[in-house]
Amino acid sequence: MKIMIDIGHPKDVNVFKNIILTLIKNGHEIKIVARAKENTEMIIKDHGFSCEYGPYYKSIIGKVIGIPINDIWLYKIAKKFKPDIFISPGSPYSAHVSKILGKPHYAFIDTEIATLATNLMLPFTDKIYTSSSYYIDLGLKQVRFNGYYELSYLHPKYFTPEEKVLDNYGLKKEEYIILRLSALASHHDINASGFSFKNEKELSSYIHELEKYGRVIISSEKNNWDIIKKYQLRFQSKDLHHILYFAKMYIGEGASMASEAAILGTPAIYVSNTRRGYLNELEEKYELVYSISGREEALMKSIKILEGDYKKIWHEKRERMLHEKTDVVRYIVDSIESYYN
Repeated sequence: MKIMIDIGHPKDVNVFKNIILTLIKNGHEIKIVARAKENTEMIIKDHGFSCEYGPYYKSIIGKVIGIPINDIWLYKIAKKFKPDIFISPGSPYSAHVSKILGKPHYAFIDTEIATLATNLMLPFTDKIYTSSSYYIDLGLKQVRFNGYYELSYLHPKYFTPEEKVLDNYGLKKEEYIILRLSALASHHDINASGFSFKNEKELSSYIHELEKYGRVIISSEKNNWDIIKKYQLRFQSKDLHHILYFAKMYIGEGASMASEAAILGTPAIYVSNTRRGYLNELEEKYELVYSISGREEALMKSIKILEGDYKKIWHEKRERMLHEKTDVVRYIVDSIESYYN
């Protein structure tokens, strides 16, 4: 079977990595397409995959204007490749082109607030797979499964943390705190707010409070302030999850990194006024992450966790979660191959 996989976000590369490898092993031909967003190209290259890249627009207006442009770009590639099925994490482009070519489109999504992309994709999509934690009912096309997409690459079956990676960055196990600052520029970030630091002094004060409990390293999509440059740690994308695993804590505006930390058993605090179903469940059912709107409340929660015997407790909660969830790679591969069979 010829399968076209459309990548949208850097996280999607990780989600589909083991799925792609399994599909190739099973004899299928894969074509990967993506937008050259953030470090998507770097992650794809790190995994050894070949890919064709389409135009990427940063602004919301640019994204809207870019829809027909990306549709035409993808149509030309698909016309040549002749896929039997389109797979994506909710790509409107794949949905549109699949319908034009009369082929099925299966979407695997997890962000409820991405309403614009979902509405543009839904009418042209055959099946929409979501975690059982997804809090919106998308109708008859929706298929729910008992798992999180992060498990497709962070389950112990697929990921083994290596402490020696820390040596490359002068880090020591459980002695550092990751502070994540996001640009909040995606289409689903409209009206979203996080730390909302107004100036460097506010950020500096926040960092100094956290430094009482460990070294603070910043992961940021922006470096417009000197304080960010001072604390920012630049690391290779392939090392991120090793760094996350051995961190004392993650606190930040990035939902993806918050869920990854939680799945790895690292205490995580997601600072935002927006919510995700998978984060809600990871909090309410397993208490592996906390979603908090205000930065001061988030700081107080961080301190409370850091002052306790947290690491052992978090790993126990993680083990329970892993035991209760399905093998997401196997599930997605079976779902795709069910069309072929």
